[in-house]
Amino acid sequence: MDKINPDSPQYVYEQLASILEAKIRSGEYPPGTRLPGELAMTHHYGVGPGTVRRALAFLRDAGLVVTRPARGSFVADPLPPGK
Repeated sequence: MDKINPDSPQYVYEQLASILEAKIRSGEYPPGTRLPGELAMTHHYGVGPGTVRRALAFLRDAGLVVTRPARGSFVADPLPPGK
């Protein structure tokens, strides 16, 4: 699933975080890979920048992503165990 469902009871940032987590765990975004930028994600998923930031914060808290100021967000290496 690569689309945000506005009718879902799940928060939009949680949906986006789930999409990104699935891409990370599947290897589409391997460890060390820079994630698409905030602007690219807002356009691709049709969400606001705050939603992207909140989804990235969620992934950072889970240990899946590290953010480097002025460089972007990257997939953590090594990845924490999956759910």
